[in-house]
Amino acid sequence: MRLFILSGLVGGLLMALCQWLVFVYAPLEQSMGVVQKIFYMHLPVAWWCFVSFFVACVTGALWLKTRRPRWDALSAAAVETGMVWATLALITGSIWARHSWGTWWTWDPRLTTMLVLWFIYAGYLALRSMPLPPDRRSSMCAVVAIVGFLDVPLVFLSARLWRSIHPAVFASEGGGMDSRMAVAAIASVLCFGLIWLALLGLRYRQMLLAARLDRLALAGGEDED
Repeated sequence: MRLFILSGLVGGLLMALCQWLVFVYAPLEQSMGVVQKIFYMHLPVAWWCFVSFFVACVTGALWLKTRRPRWDALSAAAVETGMVWATLALITGSIWARHSWGTWWTWDPRLTTMLVLWFIYAGYLALRSMPLPPDRRSSMCAVVAIVGFLDVPLVFLSARLWRSIHPAVFASEGGGMDSRMAVAAIASVLCFGLIWLALLGLRYRQMLLAARLDRLALAGGEDED
């Protein structure tokens, strides 16, 4: 628990440093100008949503193998955290697209596969809230978490597999990313990673405590009977 709190505190402090790196240290991109700065948020939330769904996939498989509640709780916490990041990735991507492409949305392969990913895990959350027997619900959710992760490589590789107008990097001068942009991007990814870990850990802890309260309430009810 202390690790997660420390991660959140350090991540919050580093966020201030990242703002300086993004708005002062990193140069303006030639074609997009200041709007390009949203890239330093878009990239981290996209990456960490993929990590969240990977964690959900692995822990879902562990639940199916061991039937230990902690794996089910961690899988659910990872999906919830990943959905926050995935939603932010779609929103920041749309803001960037409006300036770059002149439209809020286009059915580009990467955007489409990302939206499909969002709907898959939104279905997971809907399934999680259904009034089903706990073990059956957990097993069904684990299967969705595992199968849904198959879309993550498609999102990542879509720009190469199909004709996509979604760029891999932003160029400042010449063909590649400016080194100062790279520093700001890496720092942002690390900063958001610490915040991601804190959110994941706190949500996981909440789920364990909620399950414990449910067991205590059920035990109390049985005693009264």
